[in-house]
Amino acid sequence: MPAALAICAHPDDIEILMGGTLLQLARRGWDLHYVNLCDGSRGSTTMSRQECAAVRLEEAKRSCEVLGAKFYPPIYSDMEAVYTTENLQKVTAIVRASKASIVLTHSPSDYMEDHEISCRLAVSAAFSHGMPNLESIPPVESYYEPVTVYHAQPVGNRTPLGELVVPHFYVDSTDLIEKKIEALACHASQKEWLDVSQGMDSYLETTRQLSREVGRMSRQFEHAEGWRRHLHWGFCNSDDDPLRLALRDVIIESDPTGASA
Repeated sequence: MPAALAICAHPDDIEILMGGTLLQLARRGWDLHYVNLCDGSRGSTTMSRQECAAVRLEEAKRSCEVLGAKFYPPIYSDMEAVYTTENLQKVTAIVRASKASIVLTHSPSDYMEDHEISCRLAVSAAFSHGMPNLESIPPVESYYEPVTVYHAQPVGNRTPLGELVVPHFYVDSTDLIEKKIEALACHASQKEWLDVSQGMDSYLETTRQLSREVGRMSRQFEHAEGWRRHLHWGFCNSDDDPLRLALRDVIIESDPTGASA
């Protein structure tokens, strides 16, 4: 079956930003692959880094099981996301192992650096999946089928400077919202952290609210996730659009005037 790989920064980012889309692909028989590049070790006000990383690793594995995806372990600590050749080699190994034709990742412009660097690494790894002279860590054989990259909405649907980001198209997640929340709820350690550090009240309800906001932007769906397709140069053919094709019965194109929430 075709494969889709979700590459995000922290444990819980995949669930919040793209859980519904992954579940829609799973319904259609796609193989799902899942990696958080950060270990989550700094996402607590009560646990040590080592304890927090261990707790969040198990939470992410449980969530991955709910989504029905293959799990790949993180490669660096929170706030240590940097664009280096070594990190690119590690992410390239994950892309090659997944043999994905779709890579889902963060918006290039988002509210924090871990998200933006993870996006850059995901894009470069998708580009280098067919470069045998880019040695991956660990070594994984290159594959040469096209890979199409898609960017999720930034957190809050806005750039770090507050400009609204309108996606190219929307995926309906209305009848999957509770399954998406079930996967997110596996990250139980984040409720305390987000309540204390960011005043998010209930991270589950906040996710529902963000999902509804994207739904309102679509002007059709109650809950939705938004996507932008990366340019094809060096990745795939100009007309390759496998996410749109696979989910054509549950997507709507963006209003060209820029629908606002």
